[in-house]
Amino acid sequence: MEKIIYIQDIDPRVLFGTNNHLFELLRKYFPKLKIMARGEEVKIQGPDEEIVLFQERFALLMALAQRKNILQETDILTLFGGESLGTEDWDDDQAIVFGNDGKSIRARTPNQQALAAAYAQNDLIFALGPAGTGKTYTAIALSVRALKNKEVKRIILTRPAVEAGERLGFLPGDLKEKLDPYLQPLYDALHDMIPGKRLQTYMEEGVIQIAPLAYMRGRTLDNACVILDEAQNTNLGQLKMFLTRMGCNAKFIVTGDATQIDLPRKSDSGLPEVEKMLKHTKGIAFIYFDDRDMVRHPLVKEIVKAFERFDE
Repeated sequence: MEKIIYIQDIDPRVLFGTNNHLFELLRKYFPKLKIMARGEEVKIQGPDEEIVLFQERFALLMALAQRKNILQETDILTLFGGESLGTEDWDDDQAIVFGNDGKSIRARTPNQQALAAAYAQNDLIFALGPAGTGKTYTAIALSVRALKNKEVKRIILTRPAVEAGERLGFLPGDLKEKLDPYLQPLYDALHDMIPGKRLQTYMEEGVIQIAPLAYMRGRTLDNACVILDEAQNTNLGQLKMFLTRMGCNAKFIVTGDATQIDLPRKSDSGLPEVEKMLKHTKGIAFIYFDDRDMVRHPLVKEIVKAFERFDE
């Protein structure tokens, strides 16, 4: 009997290891099979019952690799050397998603946990609070999980291209090169959660899109998880334009920090007005982050407090 297994949504280098050392290890557990790997195909030849067993175990191995983005020899030993076909030992109930190094990315603070819980119950969520509280990072982790679980077909991340004391026109390069620095924090988060080759493919195919807010006009965003970051730098008209892009099976997350408005006039920010208008609307959740959620350097909390005292 001959069978071909196709590898999808997984980098073969993760599955087989450096210089195929993981692949060679798993072959030792099936001496009656001839197992060959080429690109994204695994061809198996041998007795029927051995092939069926190999398929069952290899399917679990692929699921583990897709979930955690990394495999170790102990994973091969546990799965192929043991009798159990379960992966309970690998599950982390508190993990939102696993980073490229296999480390679990989880909601670490009460309000991060509240954001994760609100995501399951609401289609529009506002995550508001100071810098360094993990608003955007948690939101992106939720969107990556939704994409991996096929709950949505694409992720769209957007920010207003508003200058924070600098001048956009003096930056070198074409429009994309001028705008990319404003979107870099979004790229950074994605690089933590999705392997580089897979992320590049997603972006080339439009599965993951990162664009300035102005590019959202006229679109209807179906089957997508959409995140608007730095929403305090949008006016009321821009927020209305963004929120009315919501299509079928869409999840929208809006993050913002009212203490970091970079508009020429702080009163132009539409975020406080939208908060008043939508605060009690069913299906919309507001999560308020504070200094207890700080996940950056401990000094960041003291800096934020000092600026709050100064503003008062």
